[in-house]
Amino acid sequence: MIVIRKPVAGLSAAALSRFAARAQRSTGLRGSVDVLLAGSRDLRALNRRFRGKNQPTDVLSFPAGDSPRNGFAGDIAISVDIAKKNARRLGHATAEEIKILCLHGLLHLAGFDHERDQGQMAKKELRLRRRLGLVAGLTERTGSAIRPSR
Repeated sequence: MIVIRKPVAGLSAAALSRFAARAQRSTGLRGSVDVLLAGSRDLRALNRRFRGKNQPTDVLSFPAGDSPRNGFAGDIAISVDIAKKNARRLGHATAEEIKILCLHGLLHLAGFDHERDQGQMAKKELRLRRRLGLVAGLTERTGSAIRPSR
């Protein structure tokens, strides 16, 4: 289910739902996923409550656990405010940025963690971003660069 608290020009709930389903198939993640598009205030509150960080963030993922319960894989929350700023700074549409963040969140729900995985998530995100026709992925932009295997 897609919940839009903060609308995005050029991106309907139906369009995001179609993209999310396609991206989810590409990640191999099973189960349903709920996506919330909200403002930075909401993301700050979620980040504070669940991660102990009192600041807004662009995307948060909340996995359901090791195996989806009742066919539910987890939730993704995306800050439309931060997506707009990033899109403007990087020269692409906010709708494109929302899709990049959605893919990133789906990879987290699928068990990837760019902060600990020696570059596996970055490699997968790059491959899927290309397959899905997206511009630069989140892990590429945040310094979680793909590292050569040792």
